[in-house]
Amino acid sequence: MNEQILLVEDDPVIGRGLSVSLELEGYRVCWVRDLKSAREQRERFHFNFVLLDLGLPDGSGLSLLREIRASHSPEDARLPVLVLTAKTQEDSVVEGLQAGANDYVRKPFGNKELLARVRTALRGPQAQGPQLRYEDLVLIPEQRKAKYRDVELDLSRREFDLLSYLVLHAESVVTREAVLQALDKDSEIFDRTIDSHVSHVRSRLRRAGAQTLQISSVYGVGYRLEKK
Repeated sequence: MNEQILLVEDDPVIGRGLSVSLELEGYRVCWVRDLKSAREQRERFHFNFVLLDLGLPDGSGLSLLREIRASHSPEDARLPVLVLTAKTQEDSVVEGLQAGANDYVRKPFGNKELLARVRTALRGPQAQGPQLRYEDLVLIPEQRKAKYRDVELDLSRREFDLLSYLVLHAESVVTREAVLQALDKDSEIFDRTIDSHVSHVRSRLRRAGAQTLQISSVYGVGYRLEKK
């Protein structure tokens, strides 16, 4: 395993514990405690993943996140970023997801949960030829078909696009704004209709017998396609 992770965390107990856990899983970890050091390491090395605390001694981790997403580098555009946040930072969670974070974990968190999120983000969606796959759910974009095992889902154009977007970001939180931007290609969809589309897709999954999958609502933020 060659993935290198940039861990930006000023708490010595959390930082040391995460470094050890990630290294035991085979990842290479660069642990820094402030934004200045994080920027210096990003200039020197290529990273496959960023674990980013929001409350840092020299500023908010959101500033680094915005710099990453504002970069013209294709690698930075695809770089998975997972935000570490305290329970009291609800507004920062929303702001972080809107700024381009792939997911977030609230402190205190279990290492097993965090490691599972890291593995999922690094693995990305499973693409096989022209297909997208998540668990037993398969999407064929060229034919605009979706199947759960051997059962085809009866989806409208918007519902297929929505499900495709959720599969591409499986197990990560996607904001309502991101969904709207992804689907609003010809100004026919409005914010108030997203919940209706999500509800319809949930219904189609249930009818197909997809009992192991769910589209969870993340209050005040958006949605997450995940395993039950």
